[in-house]
Amino acid sequence: MRRIRWLVIGMVSSGLGWISLAVAGPGVFQHIAAGAGHTVAVKADGTLWAWGDNSHGQLGDGTGEEKTIPVPVGDGHNWLAVAAGVAHTVAVKADGTLWAWGNNDYGQLGVGSMQPTNRPMQVGAAHDWRAVVAGENHTMALKADGTLWAWGRNNYGQLGLGAGGDQTSPVQVGTAQDWRMMAAGNVHTLAVKTDGTLWAWGRNSDGQLGDGTTVDETSPVQVGSAQDWQTVAAGDYHTVALQTDGSLWVWGRNNHGQLGLGTIPSTNRPAPVGTTRDWRAVTAGGSHTMALKTNDTLWAWGWNNHGQLGVGTTQSTNRPVPVGMAQEWQAVAAGSGHTVALKTDGTLWAWGKNDSGQLGDGTTKKKINPVPAGPADDWLALTAGTFHTMALKTNGTLWVWGQNRYGQLGLDTWDTQTSPVPMGPDADWQVVATDYGHAVALKTDGTLWAWGWNATGQLGLGTTESTNHPVQVGAAQDWQAVAAGAYHSVALRNDGTLWAWGQNNYGQLGLGNWNTTTSPAPVGDDNDWLVVVTGDYHTMALKTDGTLWAWGLNTFGELGLGNKQSTNRPVQVDSAQDWRTMAAGNAHSVAVKTDGTLWAWGRNADGQLGNGTAVDETSPVQVGAAQDWQAVAAGDYHTVALKTNGTLWAWGKNVEGQLGDGTAKKKTSPVPIGGIIPSPRFWSIARLMNGRVQLNVGGLTYDTYRVLGSADFLSWEEVGVVTNQAGSASLIDAAAGINRRFYRLVWP
Repeated sequence: MRRIRWLVIGMVSSGLGWISLAVAGPGVFQHIAAGAGHTVAVKADGTLWAWGDNSHGQLGDGTGEEKTIPVPVGDGHNWLAVAAGVAHTVAVKADGTLWAWGNNDYGQLGVGSMQPTNRPMQVGAAHDWRAVVAGENHTMALKADGTLWAWGRNNYGQLGLGAGGDQTSPVQVGTAQDWRMMAAGNVHTLAVKTDGTLWAWGRNSDGQLGDGTTVDETSPVQVGSAQDWQTVAAGDYHTVALQTDGSLWVWGRNNHGQLGLGTIPSTNRPAPVGTTRDWRAVTAGGSHTMALKTNDTLWAWGWNNHGQLGVGTTQSTNRPVPVGMAQEWQAVAAGSGHTVALKTDGTLWAWGKNDSGQLGDGTTKKKINPVPAGPADDWLALTAGTFHTMALKTNGTLWVWGQNRYGQLGLDTWDTQTSPVPMGPDADWQVVATDYGHAVALKTDGTLWAWGWNATGQLGLGTTESTNHPVQVGAAQDWQAVAAGAYHSVALRNDGTLWAWGQNNYGQLGLGNWNTTTSPAPVGDDNDWLVVVTGDYHTMALKTDGTLWAWGLNTFGELGLGNKQSTNRPVQVDSAQDWRTMAAGNAHSVAVKTDGTLWAWGRNADGQLGNGTAVDETSPVQVGAAQDWQAVAAGDYHTVALKTNGTLWAWGKNVEGQLGDGTAKKKTSPVPIGGIIPSPRFWSIARLMNGRVQLNVGGLTYDTYRVLGSADFLSWEEVGVVTNQAGSASLIDAAAGINRRFYRLVWP
């Protein structure tokens, strides 16, 4: 039996067991940086995210705790670019301001002191910063006027100031105003001027400056006489650079083959990596190098003890090797022992060392192949089976994780997956439905596919043989929608006909008989079916005229027909013609009408009907009096629903915390999930003697911060309720982080 059927995240799409998420194009990543043990990235919407080591506050989230998945840095939407040092982070905003946080032992934050901070702090008051890079303990930044500035540790002259010690505030490097870009290594720095010349300074023990010597330099020295340098990157003790003709050049330390020359000796002058001229971008890690070609392939070489090359092994190499066969890599950043990269679809991937969660995949285990980093915002929809989950991305790929004993993940294996993995290379999946041990899915070309357990013919393949990979169901290309029960499947075609197959011992196929079938069979002759959903052993469907129909097992009245008699044919649920969407649980059903009212029927032992009782109902009963319900989903013994104001509600069985209300007690009426505040009529506010206020919502009490003036508005997460001088209370609901809703209640 299933334990989880639905997971409501956003809008339920057509009631087909498939949950649609808000497609956030701006949610994709566009700029990434990797430090020693942490990673930071800017999304297209201007938000900044960080994860990994946080022992010095380098994540900027106000804590010192490491994070294994991305967390937002502040609430701004105007971050432009970011750089990561060993334990500090610096970033530029769209308004030209510069910000820094993390370790500050040598003044590397540039804030005029050596005081560390775990939140972004502005560097001076200037608004003309254009770019920034971070070394081990020093920082370099460019201004819009082409001047170059430096601060932090200067023990090897890495600031390029000619003399002097560490600097806690930005100091200009010389007087030149023609700097174009720069790179910071462990303790050496390089920069390219607008005329294409390359300059270097700082430590030179391994020839990493590329000037033909191993002598440290405290001021910029030119690297050769070439004037066609395009970009440069610096590792701990090696340097890599691109010329405008697409050739790639390297110099410095080479003890792990990080120069990619096919040899081990170091070199103090630029040497070409092969003879090809199709290199597009390059980055240098601690002792490894990653580079992109013009065909969007990704290549790696150097030290690989943690799998930082991403080539499926931990064997180092002194020549470039491809990272898989993909031709969709857009950008790459290398840390000390890990690598992160962006694909052309904006998805973020990571591999290598992961002891502090710097890969952002929710674990602390190293990965030798690229894995998705964090919960990207390109998820489109998802569905949950009993012990497994499937999710669709905006690029049409299907991702799966969880139990796989029946092959229900479709990976051509029987192995369980503890994190999301793509189900093959196909990028044309449109919708998928899953239940206990099987899945059925549609592709964009209208074909129907199935995989997993097939003991009762629930895959529709004409057999009872299970399969651990997708197999096409027939040859038709006009399938429109699909749903999966415990041991049966139903699907709609473009012509409005409804088809069913699999187990039929309770009449759940609606074929007018009790016979199991292993291939799709038509449910009657009607061609006006619009939406279909499945419970474990019952099925419900909407017609285009707004009528609702049900069939199958009816032990608890889950069909809503006014009795407890099962039926093997579709029977209309009451006479209403204004049904809009519905969902089916183990033995209960819920549905929303076009007027926004919510109705439920069937088993109610755990309060899953939400009508304030534990009495079963054989006909639809209204859930409260609200008329703003938007979508609904049903678990085995609980229900969750979404209102038009974006609030999420739940009720029913809660022994495992499935209601998300912070308790383990069942609820027979809707309660808000996650403390999200619904409507003023549910409030009860009391003033306390200590100047604080107390808010009661749905039986849960929140003790807020001190009372502030009317001009002060803080988010619910920090304060919740504030009062003005007139004695009214205002709430800012920022739980969603996007659409803030303001409510006001006058004191009695």
